[in-house]
Amino acid sequence: MGEYTDNQILEMFRNSKTRNLAFNHIINQNQKRVYWHIRKIVISHEDANDITQDTFVKVWNNLDSFKGASKIYTWIYTIATNESINLLKKRKKHYFESLDLVSYRLSEKLFAENYFNGKDIERKLQEAILTLPTKQRIAFNMKYFENMKYDDISEILGTSVGALKANYHHAKNKIEEFLKEY
Repeated sequence: MGEYTDNQILEMFRNSKTRNLAFNHIINQNQKRVYWHIRKIVISHEDANDITQDTFVKVWNNLDSFKGASKIYTWIYTIATNESINLLKKRKKHYFESLDLVSYRLSEKLFAENYFNGKDIERKLQEAILTLPTKQRIAFNMKYFENMKYDDISEILGTSVGALKANYHHAKNKIEEFLKEY
């Protein structure tokens, strides 16, 4: 499959003969990075798989009404981010826990799952990241690991670029302090 512009993909999707081809292209271009984006938020492989699947079901169901005001991938990331945050909020309500405690439980999963290839520094970095408030953590992951542009992250998270830069700066400082202590 060649590279298509967002407009070409939308045209293909709206044509019943090329709808599946367009959607397959969207999945092939985005599934892996969306999965890892989600996985960095929810940590659990099973949860990340479920949310990835839910995300692409929502994309399929809503792509006809997508207006193209943003890039398709930022729209998909917005869905994935919201679905991930919703899962964390459900856990918070279900267990009557604070988001900090939910983050602590996520950090426990770092040790239980095969998330890393064994490097202690990677594990410490992830522990540090999990001490951040959820939105700060997501912004940090998107900028640091995925090297996304501030404009795209701000669109996905629904915040201003200035606020996002401040969040990233605070997150980076908190992570540095955490790593100095350990």
